[in-house]
Amino acid sequence: MEERLRTFGAKVNELIGGGSLTRAQAKDMFRQVLLNEQPDLQQGAFLASITAKGATPQEIAGSWEAIYEIDTIKVTPNVNSPLVDNCGTGMDTLKTFNISTAASIVAAADGIVMAKHGARAITSRCGTVDIAEALGVDVECDVSVVKRSIETAGIGMFNGMSPKVHPTALGRILSQIRFGTILNIAGSLANPALPTYGVRGVYSESMLTPTVETMREIGYHRAIVFHGLTGSSKGMDEMSTLGPTKVVELGRDGRTVIYQITPEAMGLDLAREEDLLTTGDREQEALRLLRILRGEETGPQQDIVCLNTAPILYMMGRADSLRDGVEKARSILVSGRAVRKLQEWTRAQNSDPSMGEGRFNELMAKMDASA
Repeated sequence: MEERLRTFGAKVNELIGGGSLTRAQAKDMFRQVLLNEQPDLQQGAFLASITAKGATPQEIAGSWEAIYEIDTIKVTPNVNSPLVDNCGTGMDTLKTFNISTAASIVAAADGIVMAKHGARAITSRCGTVDIAEALGVDVECDVSVVKRSIETAGIGMFNGMSPKVHPTALGRILSQIRFGTILNIAGSLANPALPTYGVRGVYSESMLTPTVETMREIGYHRAIVFHGLTGSSKGMDEMSTLGPTKVVELGRDGRTVIYQITPEAMGLDLAREEDLLTTGDREQEALRLLRILRGEETGPQQDIVCLNTAPILYMMGRADSLRDGVEKARSILVSGRAVRKLQEWTRAQNSDPSMGEGRFNELMAKMDASA
């Protein structure tokens, strides 16, 4: 035991000094963390040191491999289309409303099969799992229910902090920390359905290339990774309507392309930060998403949802370009297809479908009463 402590500690010292791990070494160290084979202090020091240094693609891939092999209940949805995931990694400094969840619903309304894997809020106030639950989706269900939802409604969400999804340790670790770590990327990639197409927002421009290279390393066929800039020093793990967005795209040939887009080039007006910030109140955030999904919000909040749906539509061949994807997403919202897809999702991802639809109807009634 003492030798194991010393060896683990020596590797932590190497990370503190700026050194890097091989994929196999990272996998072994994460295996020890997941299995609780190291004291809490050593586990915390490891997560902090590798995050502060800046994780390499090999380190992220190794940690993903450990989580997926040791601590993930795996499922294979029976669908005729590729599975797609989209999410933000968190850890960004601008706390917006939950844009990626809305974008997933819009994309699913166009027939793209979405297999989401998210978490409750850690560094924000209302994570993707929190908002899905507030909308009526059962996020504490077995993975078999999520699998069925993906198969029948074309969308499902695995709760990355649930022991029914990651039974060994991931929820334990995430519940004990209030700072972002390498797990924001590696953990989010440990999707039980193992999608091979992904759209991901990252918290820092420096994480663009490592993240897309990690996704290539673990078997993604196509991926679009981005970091949004604002008019201030804050950044976003979303495509931005406040300023330019840096993008790295992984093509089918395994090559990556780096480019930048602007709101103006996408046919959008510049937004203000205050238009996009979260209230932190789950009920209010659920009602906001309903307004957007019903096509009633036609300003900057609709704009940024359309912009963040665009890379999904473009990547999956539903749009000819990102700009075309923005307009396609807007037409889906205006048509009412997105809110109908949400209603379908609340029924499908629920052990008791009437519970999900009841919550959905309750929110819709509140919307109508305030109209």
